[in-house]
Amino acid sequence: MRAKTLTALPLLMAGPALADVPRVAVDIAPVHALVAQVMDGVGTPDLVLPPGASPHGYAMRPSEAQALQDADLVIWVGPELTPWLAGPLDTIAGGAARLDLLEVEGIVRLGFREGATFEAHSHDDEHAHEAGHEGHGHEDDNGAEGDHDHDHGDHAHEDHAHEDHAHEEHAHEEHAHEEHAHEDHGHGDHAHEEHAHDDHAHDDHGHDDHAHDDHAHDDHGHDDHAHDGTDPHAWLDPVNAGLWLDAIAAELSRLDPENAAAYAANAIEGRAALEVVQAGIAARMEPLSGGFIVFHDAYHYFEARFGIEAAGAISMSDASDPGPARVAEIRDLVAAQGISCVFVEPQFNRGMVDAVFEGTGVRISVIDPLGVGLEIGAGLYPALLDAMAASFEDCLGQG
Repeated sequence: MRAKTLTALPLLMAGPALADVPRVAVDIAPVHALVAQVMDGVGTPDLVLPPGASPHGYAMRPSEAQALQDADLVIWVGPELTPWLAGPLDTIAGGAARLDLLEVEGIVRLGFREGATFEAHSHDDEHAHEAGHEGHGHEDDNGAEGDHDHDHGDHAHEDHAHEDHAHEEHAHEEHAHEEHAHEDHGHGDHAHEEHAHDDHAHDDHGHDDHAHDDHAHDDHGHDDHAHDGTDPHAWLDPVNAGLWLDAIAAELSRLDPENAAAYAANAIEGRAALEVVQAGIAARMEPLSGGFIVFHDAYHYFEARFGIEAAGAISMSDASDPGPARVAEIRDLVAAQGISCVFVEPQFNRGMVDAVFEGTGVRISVIDPLGVGLEIGAGLYPALLDAMAASFEDCLGQG
């Protein structure tokens, strides 16, 4: 591992094992929580992106860039979520090992839903059928989860191992384009990252809104491109999180075999805790009904896992700014279907949502996919799922 400074000498003298613990940098707070769970009692990972910032566009501060530079291992969802981070990973953290969580075998992967009202939902259902049955089956011992598998389990079924996903992409013309899009994110789209590099070059600004605005503006030219890949919000399915715990433990054990037993035990403990959380949320979601609108299409995985379904999204999954036609379509949908619940997010300004639905009588509630206000650490991920469930209960459970 990287050499420690003189300030670490007392630690080195007290326990030589500490010198070999990998320095780990993690992209977002929910994933950081999973890594912290696996590293509990061994080390502490560094968080790159604060929960109050949007992962779709961000200007790193110097301290966050330093975490990448010091890292022996970078764990991130992937370029589908944070395309602006791909360039810095190559330049700042080029010598670090990297774990791309969307590439972990067996996880549920869902495609983007098309349009403001998810016109291509039937296609996505098909994709989800192929995409995750293995992930669901992995938790079939959880009785409550099995009930939802019966309803939605087909939503995510089959050998959605990594290679099958690739075959599926080649089997469909649009999925071939998806593969191209993924490659672009990983490589060619570093060209898109001019704004990311620019942001990074001015990271002392630290303006999340500024970064998001840049990204949103950039995405206007890439709407179709953004739609043809994998929805990156995969951490909102606790089954995926369980598989990621195992993958994180395996990668840490490869880099740090002396602590492999601790990593494995922590992953097992984390998975058991997630099963309890998942069963509890399934029971809480069961009585809820009615359509709802989300600010951006980030909740597909949570919906599919727990048997609820958004009627539409004001913004796309990449959180780019919606055009007037999309906003009008959402407003018409709310009126036509009598939808009474609209969600905003703390990472984005709610002013537009308030303006769009002024005078409609809809309830505007806050839901958070990243954990703003929650304590950073291993407990954040289960607390995040619990808070999201409470948001759905609050908004959908009111008559």
